[in-house]
Amino acid sequence: MIIKRVLDLFASFVGIIFLAIPMVVIACWIKADSTGPVFFRQVRVGRYGKEFKIYKFRTMVVDAEKKGMQITVGADSRVSDAGSFLRQYKLDELPQFLNVLVGDMSMVGPRPEVPKYVAMYPTDVRERVLSVRPGITDLASLLFRNENEILARSDDPERTYIQTIIPTKLNYYLRYIRERSLLLDLRIIVQTIWSICL
Repeated sequence: MIIKRVLDLFASFVGIIFLAIPMVVIACWIKADSTGPVFFRQVRVGRYGKEFKIYKFRTMVVDAEKKGMQITVGADSRVSDAGSFLRQYKLDELPQFLNVLVGDMSMVGPRPEVPKYVAMYPTDVRERVLSVRPGITDLASLLFRNENEILARSDDPERTYIQTIIPTKLNYYLRYIRERSLLLDLRIIVQTIWSICL
């Protein structure tokens, strides 16, 4: 929808302007807390299957993916002290306003996944999920806000992620695509802010 894209542009631009100082403070904290770059970039699958690099504030040690899984489980030793706080309040996601600004993402939409897990989506579901821009937040993000804690209770976290969490997320993605509207987007954004502030 053209209106949705216009609102995305407006929201991301305003977000970057108003959050510029807090983001500079976060960047300085990350540099002081651990060795490595301020930003973490990872390949995700976007609309129509086009891959792009998602931006986040770095919350783990450098080369964390080479030292473990692509998912975070419980009190993951790879997470830095600053990263633990940033993850708790979802502040590591703030750089994704840049992804929204350039058109890779939307404010609201199915969360973009890494190619490894997207390849596991059922073909028909994958086509429908990838028919819209991925988002910073969505219905599944609200449900799985503490996903790493859920995975920490599993004997096999990756199997749980693949067999339980991904199918549930896909159902919520499809529900969003069926019911999407500007009003629903606004409701999800408000619920997201509310959940972070609790």
